[in-house]
Amino acid sequence: MMGQLPQQQNALFYDFCLEKHIPHDHLLRQIDQFLDFDSFKEHLKPHYSHTGRPSIDPELMIRMLLLGYCYGIRSERRLCEEVHFNLAYRWFCKLGLEDDVPDHSSFSKNRHGRFRESDLFRLIFDSVVHSCHQEGLIKAEGFASDASYIRADAAWENSVFTEDEFECRRRNSRAVNEYLDSLDEKPLQVATPKRISLTDPIARWKKKGGPARFYYSTNYLIDIANNIIVDVEATPSNNILEVDSTRLMIERVEQKLSIKPKRLMADTAYGTGPMLDWLVQEKQIEPYIPVWDKADQNPETFSLKDFKFDKEKNRYICPAGKELTHGRRKFKNGKTASVTKASTMIYRAYKPDCDACKYKMQCTPTDNARKIARSIYEESREITRKIIESEKYAQSFKDRRKVEVLFGHLKRIMKLDRLRLRGLTGASDEFILAATAQNLKKLAQQRFKPPDHRIAAPA
Repeated sequence: MMGQLPQQQNALFYDFCLEKHIPHDHLLRQIDQFLDFDSFKEHLKPHYSHTGRPSIDPELMIRMLLLGYCYGIRSERRLCEEVHFNLAYRWFCKLGLEDDVPDHSSFSKNRHGRFRESDLFRLIFDSVVHSCHQEGLIKAEGFASDASYIRADAAWENSVFTEDEFECRRRNSRAVNEYLDSLDEKPLQVATPKRISLTDPIARWKKKGGPARFYYSTNYLIDIANNIIVDVEATPSNNILEVDSTRLMIERVEQKLSIKPKRLMADTAYGTGPMLDWLVQEKQIEPYIPVWDKADQNPETFSLKDFKFDKEKNRYICPAGKELTHGRRKFKNGKTASVTKASTMIYRAYKPDCDACKYKMQCTPTDNARKIARSIYEESREITRKIIESEKYAQSFKDRRKVEVLFGHLKRIMKLDRLRLRGLTGASDEFILAATAQNLKKLAQQRFKPPDHRIAAPA
């Protein structure tokens, strides 16, 4: 006989325990084991009034935000709906069956106010990284750094080409005011942008695998042992700012955790002379980074490798045995050229030597005499070249790609391929929370201890 659903509830009262309906190996139960909000509340106390009506518990809002990033729920309105219906979400947020879920507008008010004023998201991220360090997941043997473009919440139709147009058409908004304040304090702009967005002017116009759009960059510094993100930084999409952010992150990790990697892995964009010199000379970190070198463009002529450098006499020796010296050229004002604007020193050969040389067409077919531009950071660059030629570099090249795995997870699983918040602070909030969720997942995967459900034997 076919059964039928009852027309109304059979029982008037239920004995329901939410704790019993959450599996012991559920992701949220694993993550909850490593969260401690007592210190966060103490940090937030100065930002709340001692009188008036009680606010929404900040722990509830932070738990809901972490929940959204863990499960790729990008809309805060939808997040509130999911918490309302899902039992596991209610359990993680410490809500009972009859407790009300906060309105989605509460997140914006607190984010732009107390959370940013107190730098709460950075504090939460640092606490999770500290837990990873205490659990032994951070070995500090090798760090890898890279950046990934994330689309900004800005359309190309609402943009201009010059700053004069921007001043004429700009509207007051939080992102625009943040941009104007940054110009007064410390200019973010290192080159004239091709386009300036009227809604989010700090975002940078870039072309990446398709039509050009406005982007921000999320910069990761990870420990390759267990793929733990030890630091994260948001920047406009610019190579110079991305390289500078790596310096900032390494120094910040050293300050907060008292650790420094033995080696750093990155791509060619990070192989600039100043960056390599900073790693080798100042931080004593081995750079497993390809050297960024544009000196040898013509394969038909002798390259820098064909010339031997005599450090004692500060000169180069060419394949014909002639010398190239530095500082010989005299200028009208009586000064000699020491270091160029490109941070190089010019070594020149004598014209009579080049005219009589049998290798002239292989060495300098178009110029009267051969000259070599030697970087002032050449010593650190040479050390880096020797590291690249070693056997360890092949494995380091593979380890560096672990950062790209995290970026793939960030965009495909967590669905953070486009920002919802505007301005550099908005991008920073999203990137920090996303990195926190990724670290929590890794921490739970590696160190979760399931609760003991065994029943104690009677005495």
